[in-house]
Amino acid sequence: MPNSTNSDTQLVDTFINSLWLESGLSDNTQRSYRSDLFLFCLWLEKKGGALESAHRSDILAFLAERVGEGVKPRTTARLLSSLKRFYLYLIAENIRADNPCALVDAPKLSRNIPQTLSEQDVDNLLQAPDEENKMGERDLAMMELLYATGLRVSELVGLTMSQINLNQGVVRVIGKGNKERLVPMGEQAQWRLQNYIKSSRGQILGVKQSDAVFVTNRGDGMTRHAFWHLIKRYAKKAGIDQQLSPHTLRHAFATHLLNHGADLRVVQLLLGHSNLSTTQIYTYVAQERLKELYQAHHPRA
Repeated sequence: MPNSTNSDTQLVDTFINSLWLESGLSDNTQRSYRSDLFLFCLWLEKKGGALESAHRSDILAFLAERVGEGVKPRTTARLLSSLKRFYLYLIAENIRADNPCALVDAPKLSRNIPQTLSEQDVDNLLQAPDEENKMGERDLAMMELLYATGLRVSELVGLTMSQINLNQGVVRVIGKGNKERLVPMGEQAQWRLQNYIKSSRGQILGVKQSDAVFVTNRGDGMTRHAFWHLIKRYAKKAGIDQQLSPHTLRHAFATHLLNHGADLRVVQLLLGHSNLSTTQIYTYVAQERLKELYQAHHPRA
């Protein structure tokens, strides 16, 4: 942390290490906490303050300044969440007696509705790759597996051969916080994946060796960024005009399960959500879809 006191830097480092030991947070989450805290450190330093002795007025002024710079409410809420957890840690370690964030309200967030696809759009997307081509067979296996399991894209591209059990038809996923879950892949995805592993994967690798399930000509595993470009290309080929996100098929997986009567808690387990409230957003999407179907097909709608 440039131009900041050594004591603040050490305090943040100790906090991040404790988070890792306690919760096994991912590298991305740890970097997010570190970035938020260092940002506040630099702001305090300019004001002549320090992390350990910051007041509620400092928190409010810092957040107000960020909002004035055009920072989005969701980012402001994340900053406040990072600070709250940090000061709770200081209390637990008897470094200070109070939490200066305790009476600071988080900004109200608008409902972030996930973008999804209709079942017909998914069918069209899965028909876009040329399965007679080794790359097309790989891409189809990836999309089939993503739609069948609801994996995060990072989980999908990070799969290794030891995580796939084709006999039992399950995938062992290491999700956020290094939490492990077993996800069934379904017959269609299982068949596509088996065909890819038996033929195209070896053709793509050639003499190279890799433990990654989904590989490239270089012998590396597929990256999230490269897969995102593939999805966009196939969506265009399939005539899908709407904006897609890297997790569109994950969203479709959850929404379509709920549309067909799946229990919300089952969907939560399959997605690897720690809180049911995170999964509940899909019930809103499913309800909106049911309304559309009703309006389109009921004779007196």
